[in-house]
Amino acid sequence: MSQKSRFAFTAAFCLCLTVSPSSAIANCLRGINIAGGEFGDLPGKHGQTHIYPGTQTLDVFAAKGVNVVRLPFRWERLQPALLGPLDQTELTELNAAVDRATSRGMNVILDPHNYAGYGSGKIGSDQVSNVDFADFWSRLAPHFANRSDVIYLLMNEPAGVAAAIWRDAANAAIKAIRDTGADNLIMVPGTIWTGASHWFEEQEGGANSEVLQEIKDPLNRFVFEVHQYLDDDFSGTNGACPRVDDAILALEGVSGWLRQHGFSGFLGEFGGTTASNCLTGLDEMAGYMESQSDIWLGWTAWAAGEWWGDYPYSLQPKDGLDPPQLSALVPYLSRTADASSHCTLLQKPVR
Repeated sequence: MSQKSRFAFTAAFCLCLTVSPSSAIANCLRGINIAGGEFGDLPGKHGQTHIYPGTQTLDVFAAKGVNVVRLPFRWERLQPALLGPLDQTELTELNAAVDRATSRGMNVILDPHNYAGYGSGKIGSDQVSNVDFADFWSRLAPHFANRSDVIYLLMNEPAGVAAAIWRDAANAAIKAIRDTGADNLIMVPGTIWTGASHWFEEQEGGANSEVLQEIKDPLNRFVFEVHQYLDDDFSGTNGACPRVDDAILALEGVSGWLRQHGFSGFLGEFGGTTASNCLTGLDEMAGYMESQSDIWLGWTAWAAGEWWGDYPYSLQPKDGLDPPQLSALVPYLSRTADASSHCTLLQKPVR
């Protein structure tokens, strides 16, 4: 979700890789974002300005069948200076959160929640070069390397950069990750907040749908990550969800593109309020993902989080009660993939 839009709202209200024949087909990913690690002013202190999910929250969602958590954090906290070492205190907190989730049978998507920025600069600019971005991933990747339950999302919702510039940055980061020897699954977003509704939108240098065909991974072990909300402007900041049909059409467009080019996808954010058309929309979005598991690896809904308070899109249970949005999604959380599914990407590739 757009950082600017989220704050305004709160204030106002694949290629299918070969796997060993003995390997079981992995379940598709079905889960939630758990916000908190990206909160607060920088640099901040864990437990005061920001927080990662604790055992109680993870226990609740594991019991409901959640098998993946998208885990936001801030690049600046983890690497206080470009080209500098990672902050060991913040890395320890992040690592502990990852271990808490994976010990409960969940996969974790590491999510630098930075909108293609660092400080006041954007990736691909003089302030934040592709070398800087690749260096960050070259330092982070080894800490979770070759863990099939840890997935590397290159960046949350790139915005304010052209797709062609983002493509080059993404390719630099992928190369840096693979150069460390890490074979983890990588998720690659598009620009314009990686909206499915913007996937074919013309921009300088070409649309996401054009230039992202040139993503290069020597292991071919990546998926494209998109977001799609259901409200008037697809921003995920409004109280009603009148554009469910349009959101599904946007996903159908991306589905066609994925099939045409032999790629796979992942729906990293979608969500809504307790409005009746939002609840219907959440059910329809999850159902659509269910019907397209040959090309979609799965989804994570937006968003749980222990510090959300009265945030209208919150999926965090309160006083033992599930919010209606979570109840709408629970029936989809424990379903398994069939043998033809691209969810085999969750298995490690055979060397």
